[in-house]
Amino acid sequence: MSEFLTLITPEEALRRLNAHVKTLVGVEQVRVTDALGRIVAGDLRSPEDLPAFPRSTMDGYAVRAADTYGASEGLPAYLRVVGEMPMGKHAALTVGKGEAVKVHTGGALADGADAIVMVENTQQVDAETIEVSRPLAPGENLLKIGDDVKKRDLLFPSGHVLRPQDIGAMTALGVTQVSVFLRPRVAIISAGDEVVTPETSPAPGQVRDINTHTISGLVRQTGGVPVPQGIVRDDAAELEKAARRAINDADVVVISSGSSVSTRDMTAAVISSLGKPGVLVHGVSLRPGKPTILAAVNGKPVFGLPGNPVSAMVVFDLFVRPTIFTVGGCPRPPMPPVVTARLTHNIASTTGREDYVPVALAVKDGTYLATPIFGESNLITTLVRAAGLAKIPLDKHGLTAGEMVSVRLF
Repeated sequence: MSEFLTLITPEEALRRLNAHVKTLVGVEQVRVTDALGRIVAGDLRSPEDLPAFPRSTMDGYAVRAADTYGASEGLPAYLRVVGEMPMGKHAALTVGKGEAVKVHTGGALADGADAIVMVENTQQVDAETIEVSRPLAPGENLLKIGDDVKKRDLLFPSGHVLRPQDIGAMTALGVTQVSVFLRPRVAIISAGDEVVTPETSPAPGQVRDINTHTISGLVRQTGGVPVPQGIVRDDAAELEKAARRAINDADVVVISSGSSVSTRDMTAAVISSLGKPGVLVHGVSLRPGKPTILAAVNGKPVFGLPGNPVSAMVVFDLFVRPTIFTVGGCPRPPMPPVVTARLTHNIASTTGREDYVPVALAVKDGTYLATPIFGESNLITTLVRAAGLAKIPLDKHGLTAGEMVSVRLF
């Protein structure tokens, strides 16, 4: 097998894979309080109106807007205070012509009132009278029934990733259980004769297994369930056996293998032997991560990641992360946070290749400064010291100090 098939762009590589990826997981009911980061299974509609009663958005007085027309500091409107609306209950208070009811933020609106005058725009004249120094329009400073959300309105479409504010919205509506997709199971195989477990003292020529544990953390961060398969020697029969076990045990398979041409070709051959269509992409116009393998086996995505830790993390972020979301029921994966920063040093690149360079970030005069952390792709500490990855676009022959660059944050 040749070292690489025809190199394609990262965007085209992901498009080819997506044509063979679909939601593979089932559905479960979970408590809303445990649903952060989960993906909604099925459209979720509001069971009731919110707010359920008219309420004030300010501390002040519930009034009839018509009683304030023409009011000013020089010619205020005078209103008689007929009571105070207590929090947490609806008192039988009615605002008539020339009257006002004291109200607090979030409190119920008294009957007959159609606006709230802020306390800052009033003056106490005596125990029963206030003056209002500005006019109000009907509906000002209050929420009507259903202003936030109406009964049967769509809260979240199927595939929505639940955020803290979403949890708050559901609890406000009395939703205590929500249907979510199961977390995708991601099998992780680390291959290489030189790879040993972290608790092993490496002999000369051996390295501790970094990728199993780094990728496991990335899977959890993406909302998946890591299923480590252990370390496999650079042997086609052993790798195939481990890969078949992984494809049966999980929804996604990630194989982290060595960087030699023969190892890459063996991984590609093993993946293609598992089922159709097999390898879809073998080689991407990307640095680090050129030897990337993207495949699908009977509907399940399979990835061949470079063995170098930095390469593996970059490839995971670009390809595995969005695929886990897709498999898990989210057709439009949330984008990782991105900031724009000014480069402090030149970065070399080659036109036609997308480069990702670890950078440290600092802030000066309100602007992010990105300092490249140069190092080989087998040096994991380059990522430890980095805040994110600066992207060098395909059409750029490098970037110079002072240019603005897009940085994908970790």
